[in-house]
Amino acid sequence: MASTLRLHGLTVLYHPDLDRIGERTALDGLVGGREVLLSRHVPELAAPGAELCRPLADVRLSRRPIVLRRNRGGVTIDRRHSRTRLVVDGQEVETQVSVPGEDLVDGVVLLLGGRIVLLLHLLDPVADTETPKFSMVGDSPAMAQLRRDVVRTADLRIPILLRGESGTGKELVARAIHDAGPRRQKPFVAVNMAALPPSLAAAELFGAERGAYTGADRRRAGHFERAHGGTLFLDEVGETPVEVQALLLRTLETGEVQPVGGGKANRLDVRILSATDADLESAIDAKRFRGPLLHRLGGYVLRLPPLRQRREDFGRLFVFFLRRELESLGKSHLLRPRPRPWLPASLVARLAAWYWPGNVRQLANVVRQLVIANRDADPATRFDEIEGLLSTTSSLSSTVVPQIPRRQAAELRESDVVAALRAHRFRPSAAADALGIPRSSIYDLMGRIPGLRKASELTREEIDEAHDRVGPSLESVAAELEVSLRALRRRLGQLEP
Repeated sequence: MASTLRLHGLTVLYHPDLDRIGERTALDGLVGGREVLLSRHVPELAAPGAELCRPLADVRLSRRPIVLRRNRGGVTIDRRHSRTRLVVDGQEVETQVSVPGEDLVDGVVLLLGGRIVLLLHLLDPVADTETPKFSMVGDSPAMAQLRRDVVRTADLRIPILLRGESGTGKELVARAIHDAGPRRQKPFVAVNMAALPPSLAAAELFGAERGAYTGADRRRAGHFERAHGGTLFLDEVGETPVEVQALLLRTLETGEVQPVGGGKANRLDVRILSATDADLESAIDAKRFRGPLLHRLGGYVLRLPPLRQRREDFGRLFVFFLRRELESLGKSHLLRPRPRPWLPASLVARLAAWYWPGNVRQLANVVRQLVIANRDADPATRFDEIEGLLSTTSSLSSTVVPQIPRRQAAELRESDVVAALRAHRFRPSAAADALGIPRSSIYDLMGRIPGLRKASELTREEIDEAHDRVGPSLESVAAELEVSLRALRRRLGQLEP
């Protein structure tokens, strides 16, 4: 399966005119080795799928352009002849800076003139404008693929397992699958399995007959019965009590629900969606989760991307939550276009470059804190809590990685190296920086670890099989095969006939 061509591009993360956020342009000139100019008047940008193109057009940007040049897979940003102040991932640039190609995968945040925030990154030149949005904010390739997966699975009866980090929006996706399918007029019942008391979990799920336990003075309908004809969403399914897992597996296998306390088993028509941020495979090894239950729940698996892997969506997400919070306080007028915006672009740039371990949920909470702290300020001035947040954890970008004490490669365990590689999506240089070892050492360590393979060793069949398991997203395939995205793209190019 051939990879989708991705070009260098710019996406607007913040602009004094908030309607401009999300506009983008592909920097086609970099493909041919030509220079690309960035100024008040060039390039022209457009919203995905829109025909209207327009320049950034802000008076704080100089007419004399910043120059972008291709540099060994990366990009050199040269501002020596421009008067526009430039900050790249938190570092002010006086002359020029080189951005490695691997940093463009997640994107590099540019602050122009203290007014406009752009993301320099790799983008798909063709936007998906046909698939419904399903209330999912963002047009990144990962989100476009996720929406296509919703359409692809909505009319099926098989169970769907949503996997992703905490805060990535798994319940939102589950609701979208329900609303897009033939059960949309029937109940959607969401259950947090981690919140079920172990002693009552079975009764909560499957119902209970009168007298089944102390206090059961009447028959009790369970969540399965309440969801009859519709969808039952089992959130945090990895936290299901061990004693309940066998009952849940039996229900999935037979389609029948056996209430606690006996009684007749009821055959119910329920579509099962489940979600987890847990490592279920490790839980199976530790005897905390039943392997057959995972196979039943995962009739099809959808993987939700973390926010740091869809950074081009940050601007729209940020403003979505900002508008929602201000409207709830009757303060939406603060976001109207004005010479001095209510919120400084420099803060948005710092937030855009941050790691966001709590993903979209954490972003929503931070925006709420920001709005409440500044509800009576014009412009906003109180950023104490936000500054504290940013000072404790760094961005993923290599340009702002904190200084880590240097270590000897011999001191590291294999598990340390593997954990660092996985945390940095198998980008060797980023893993080496995180481990505090020379980048030249990481390749030697990787070669000594059993099970780790180079992308250059992969066959076409192995890559196609991974595509079949996780879907068409090349990022998901790289994660499945445990190689870097860049190396996988290179290998696909080698395998082209």
